[in-house]
Amino acid sequence: MTLDGKNVLVTAGSEKLGAEICRAFAGAGANVAVNFRSSAEEAHRLVDELSSSHDGRHVAVRADVSVGEEVAQMVETVQSELGVIDILVNNAGPFSRTPFVGLPATEWDSVIGSNLAATYECSAAVAPGMRSSGWGRIVNVSAVSAWVRNRATYGLAKSSIHTLTESLALELGPEVTVNAVAPGQIAESLDEMSGIDEEWANSVVSATPAGRLVTRGEVADLVVALCGPLFDMVTGEVLALDGGLRLPRF
Repeated sequence: MTLDGKNVLVTAGSEKLGAEICRAFAGAGANVAVNFRSSAEEAHRLVDELSSSHDGRHVAVRADVSVGEEVAQMVETVQSELGVIDILVNNAGPFSRTPFVGLPATEWDSVIGSNLAATYECSAAVAPGMRSSGWGRIVNVSAVSAWVRNRATYGLAKSSIHTLTESLALELGPEVTVNAVAPGQIAESLDEMSGIDEEWANSVVSATPAGRLVTRGEVADLVVALCGPLFDMVTGEVLALDGGLRLPRF
C-alpha cells in the first residue's frame, strides 16, 4: 500500500505511539506534519529522522490541540508548508486514573480537553479542506479504557470519542471516512504503567486472551491501513487492538 503524496497531520506525534505512527506514514510515502506541544527537541529530531530515511516533506508544528485558536493556526501552518491535509490522526490524549470523587477541576479540563475536545477541534479544522478536495481520512486514537470502568475521566473521554467518531462519519461522508483504533495496554509502555498502577501492570498480560500485549508498531500499521483502499468502505468504526483484554469475565 502506498500513500505517496498524501499530507498527514499526527497530533502529539513527537514521541511514543505518535512517533511510531509518523514513521509508518512516512514509510508509506506520505508527507508528515508532527504536532507537539512542549517536546520541540523530540519533534524536530523525528522530522530529521523521517527526512533522512524517507522521501517526502516532513515538518514539526507546535500547538496545544485542546485550544481552538492554536489548532486553527496549526492547520494553517501545515497547509502552507505541505498543502491540504488529507489525513488526520487524533493521537493526543493524556492519561489519568484519578477517581471522579475529588477529581481536581484542572485535571478534568486537561483530560477532557486534550482527549475529546482536541479530537473535535482538529477534525472540525481539517474537514472543510478534505471535503473540498473530495477525499479525506480521520483516525482517532481511543483506548481499551473506553470499555472498562477503572479509569474514570480518561475512560469517559475515550468512550466519548467513539460517539464522536460515529457522528463525524455520518456528517463528513462520502468524501471523508472517520474511524478509531483502541489499543489495550501497549507493550513498550508497560514499565511506565508499572509506576502508575503496579497491580494492573503485573496482571495485564495474564488477563489478555492473546497472551501478549499489542505493540506500537502494530497500532501504527493499522492506523495507516485504515487510510488505504482496503478500508474505503469502513467508516464510523472502532477497531480494538487489545488481544481481547476488554472482553468481560466472570
